[in-house]
Formats: sequence, C-alpha cells, structure tokens
Amino acid sequence: MSTAAAVWLDSLCRRFPQLLDELAPSTGRTLREVRGSGPGSGSGGSSSAPMRVYVSDALRDITDGVIELEEAVRDRLGLRRIAAAPVPVRLRRIAELLDRVGKLPDLAAHVEDELRRMDRRAARALGEPEQLVRLAGRCPACDSVSLRAFPERGLAMCVNPVCRHVLDGEEDAS
Repeated sequence: MSTAAAVWLDSLCRRFPQLLDELAPSTGRTLREVRGSGPGSGSGGSSSAPMRVYVSDALRDITDGVIELEEAVRDRLGLRRIAAAPVPVRLRRIAELLDRVGKLPDLAAHVEDELRRMDRRAARALGEPEQLVRLAGRCPACDSVSLRAFPERGLAMCVNPVCRHVLDGEEDAS
C-alpha cells in the first residue's frame, strides 16, 4: 500500500464533511435569505447569507474526481462497477483497494496524485494556508535569504517579490 496515498485519502475523508458543513445553512438563516433577490424577498439583491461559490465548486470538483478515480481504479484492477454511493463511501471503497493499487506503480502514482490534488483543493476552499518551509541558504539569483519550499507543489523558490527565482533540481539551496 502506498503510505502517501493513504495519508492523502485520510485527510480528504476528514475534510470532505467540513466542506459540506461550509455550505449548510445556519439555524439563523431563513429560506428567503438563502434565495437572495427574488420578488418579494425584500432584500434588494443583498443577502445576509452569501453563496460561497468557491466551496460549491470545490465540492463538485472533488465529488466528480472521487467518482472518476474509483471507476478508474476498479477498471484497471479488472473489477466490476458497483452501485453509486456518496463520496465518503466511495473513499472507503478506494481505501479498501489501496493494497492492490500499490502493486501497480503507475496506478499507485496516479491515485496518490489525484488524492493529493483533491485534498489540497478542499484545504484551499476551507481557508487553510499552503504549507511553507524556510530553506537555509541564499537565492542564487538575488542573494536574499528568501528561499522557501512548497512541498505540496514540489516547488522551491525565492519568495522575494522582486526575484521569484524558481530553483531547479540541480541548484543547491544550502
């Protein structure tokens, strides 16, 4: 089993319900507030409960991604398709197949990449900042001490706004 895939899967399983909670109306909102500016709403187009489209878009993207990932995994493993299910159930079914997925390196890499992408999308929609790691050394382009690594993107760069030099694999950040 790919340990990294399992970590991303576990994280996505925790974040997905949080995304649903972000869209759930609070007990203080009425249906009229959620609808917005329809006739007779009296709100004049403004609402005390604004639609958070980026959360809705993230939910749609993740839902579609999980469905497609489960179908791709089952197809590649030669398994029959099974009944449609909510995202948390599909994620559990993918988790049950991770040992078999790990035996196919290309499939394992694809599953890990997709789970990481969907988890990061959920994290951004929930307002979680991207992890940032300070690197020792100086930027080879501007000589500042502004080198940072973005592990989720697999990127190391100078965060000096004037420079923004991206380190490649051959440059040493020490």
